[in-house]
Amino acid sequence: MPSSTVSCQVSDGVARVRLERPDKLNALTLDTLDELVATAHRLRRDRSLRAVVLSGAGRSFCAGLDFGSVAEDGQLAVLRRFAPRPWRGTNTFQEACWAWRRLPVPVVAVVHGHCLGGGLQIAMGADFRITAPDAQWSVLEGKWGLVPDMSGVRTLAQQLGLDVAKRLTMTGETVSGTEAVRLGLATQSADDPAAAADELVDQLLTRSPDAVAAAKRLFDTRWSAGPRRTFARERWEQAVLLAAPNTGRIRKAARSSAPARFSPRLLP
Repeated sequence: MPSSTVSCQVSDGVARVRLERPDKLNALTLDTLDELVATAHRLRRDRSLRAVVLSGAGRSFCAGLDFGSVAEDGQLAVLRRFAPRPWRGTNTFQEACWAWRRLPVPVVAVVHGHCLGGGLQIAMGADFRITAPDAQWSVLEGKWGLVPDMSGVRTLAQQLGLDVAKRLTMTGETVSGTEAVRLGLATQSADDPAAAADELVDQLLTRSPDAVAAAKRLFDTRWSAGPRRTFARERWEQAVLLAAPNTGRIRKAARSSAPARFSPRLLP
């Protein structure tokens, strides 16, 4: 499913979504944001999907918003994308990042080179972030007198301590991939982050897609909820899983000492 600035190739249940502006360090245009949203929404409807890998072509993951391109598009084009959609609670800028959280499959961001501003917020929308040690991470909006407004406040709050999130946002300082892991921005550092992402995806593919989806739903919707709401959701998810065909396939595979062959995800 190619497009001008975002490509998406799906093979064996794994979608590989890549930013395709290598000459501009994959800086984000309004069209790129539209394409990211459309791609995520399209993938969400695919029950055979098992995982998504987000990456950037060329020397960088994403250098943030391309202010020059956005200015050329005009104020009206920006305002249309800045207005929230009431049925989602996000505008286009936010949905380009948060839509990856809505997917019922694990999303892995592969970060190298620049991961700045909006690019960092896209990476934070993934479930896992594997970074090159020398990648450059920055909540760059602070440098321009702005705040992260592409769902970044929410995702940074989920990953970092309050003081660290404030410091990175207020200073706009740049940290290495190694430091990003230490702070909690990134999940793992690897000399070859793409290969490390593939290893993680291969491991996830050996697990029931229903159980993986349930785990993502539970943590994303109940991470800060009270015990009673969390326990109720745990019971509901477990009841569904106990009756799910894929759970039966795991039991059958265990008896025969063979790998389980899973059917598409039970729930959307």
